[in-house]
Amino acid sequence: MYSLQMHKLGSCRSVIRELFEYGKKRKAEIGDDAVFDFSIGNPSVPSPSSVRDTLIKILTEEEPTAVHGYTSAQGDPAVRKAIADNLNQRFGTDFEADNLYMTCGAAASLTISIRALITEDADEFITFAPFFTEYRVFVESQGGKLVVVPPKEPDFHIDLKALEKLITPRTVAVIINSPNNPSGVVYPEEVIRELAALLQAKSEEYGRKIRIISDEPYREICYDGKTAPFVTKFYPETLICYSYSKSLSLPGERIGYILVSNRMQDWKDVYAAICGAGRALGFICAPSLFQKLIARQAGATADLSVYARNRDLLYGGLTSLGFTCVYPDGAFYLFMKTCEADTSAFCAKARKHELLLVPADDFGCPGYVRIAYCVSSDMISRSMKAFAELAAEYGLSPR
Repeated sequence: MYSLQMHKLGSCRSVIRELFEYGKKRKAEIGDDAVFDFSIGNPSVPSPSSVRDTLIKILTEEEPTAVHGYTSAQGDPAVRKAIADNLNQRFGTDFEADNLYMTCGAAASLTISIRALITEDADEFITFAPFFTEYRVFVESQGGKLVVVPPKEPDFHIDLKALEKLITPRTVAVIINSPNNPSGVVYPEEVIRELAALLQAKSEEYGRKIRIISDEPYREICYDGKTAPFVTKFYPETLICYSYSKSLSLPGERIGYILVSNRMQDWKDVYAAICGAGRALGFICAPSLFQKLIARQAGATADLSVYARNRDLLYGGLTSLGFTCVYPDGAFYLFMKTCEADTSAFCAKARKHELLLVPADDFGCPGYVRIAYCVSSDMISRSMKAFAELAAEYGLSPR
C-alpha cells in the first residue's frame, strides 16, 4: 500500500518541470541554440565572485567538522543573527536571531509555515491569481484548502473586494508573492496597507488572527526605482518566506529562511510552532556550509541589472510584434496573453517554432503564458524570429 495522493504528485510533474524536461530532451536532439527555453526560473546570472571566494575561505580555513557538521535545528545562532542584523539595517526593524528559522529554500519555508499555522483539516489559505503553482500542493498536502481570488485584470494587483467575500471563519492565512511569479507585478505600499486593514478587521470580526505569509524570493529584483514593501512593517501578523536562490543565484543550494515577526503578540508561540513543523517535516539543520556562506554574504546580490535589460528587450520585442503583455515591475517573468482561448493549443503551436512557454492555467489564469527571461540576452534576441513567425500564424499586426 502507498499514498494515492503522493503517487499522483510523483507521477505527474508540474507543468513547468514537464516543459523543462522536454526542453533538455529537445536540445539534445537539435542543439541548444535551436531551442528557446523560457520555461523555468533558473537564474542565468552567475553568483557574485565573493560567493566563490567566501566558500573557498570557509573550506580552507575552518575545521571540516565545523563546516560540514550539524547546526542547531533552527539554524546556527550566529548565522541567524547576521541575517537579522542585515534586515534591521535595511528595513529599520529590530529582529533577533530567534525570529529566524533557516530552511532549504522558499519551498521548505512555505511548507513549514503552512504546517505550523494549520489547526485542522479544511483550514483555508487564500492566495491571488496568478499564483505560483506549487501553493496548491503545499496547502493541500498538509490537509488545508487553497482558496483563490480571481485575477484582477489588467494590473493584476490584489482585488480587495473579491478577497473580502472569500474570507471566512476558517481562514488561517493569506499568501502573497511580490514581486509576483508569474506576472512580475510588485504590490505597492498602498495596496499592502489596505490589505492589512482588511485582515485586521476580519480578524477582529471572527476572533481569530489571520496571518500573512509573504513569499519573497524575488524581493531584490525590482525595476524602475520600485521596491517591494517590507510587509512586517504594515501588518504584525506576518511570516516572511525567503530564499537566496534568485538574489544570489543559488537555486540549487536550497538555502533560505522563515522570519517570524516580533510584532506578533504571540510570536514566540508561532516560532515554536515553526520549529515543531520543521521537526515534523524533517526540515531541520539547513545545509551547514551555505548557512556559513549566507552569514558572510547576507547583503550581497548577483548583478540583477541584467534582468532589467532582458525585460526591456523581451517586452519591447513582443509588443512590437502585436502580442499583449503585462509590464513587469520585478521578478524575471513576462506574462503574455495567448492569441486563442485554448492556452495549451497556443503553447503547442509555439513549440512548433521551438518556443517553450508555460501555460498559465495552473497559475489560475487561463489565456496567458509565463515567459521566464532569466536567460541570456542573446537567446532573447535570437528568439524574436520564432516569435515573429508565431505572431504571423495568428495574423497579428506589428506595432
